[in-house]
Amino acid sequence: MLTHAIDSRPELAALRSSIDNLDASLIFILSERFRLTRKVGELKAHHKLPAADGAREDFQIARLRRLAEEAQLDPVFAERFLRFIIEEVIQHHRAAAGADA
Repeated sequence: MLTHAIDSRPELAALRSSIDNLDASLIFILSERFRLTRKVGELKAHHKLPAADGAREDFQIARLRRLAEEAQLDPVFAERFLRFIIEEVIQHHRAAAGADA
């Protein structure tokens, strides 16, 4: 058992390195997404639009669920993840509306 664990260390390290790179990519992608949604929030505040857009949210959730299925990712997980992001974005939009008032 110990020999097998020692033999798999380089493979394990390589897999973990790939995961670390993907995690870093996720952070930078999320940062860019929030940069753009911050601009959306500013526009909504300027034009006195509501922070939440249920139709847009429903469309995005359906789209992400389809993409998740295509990517062989659990669509329920993808939806939960997107809803978490949407909730954060709405909070940012509400804050922008408050700052613009």
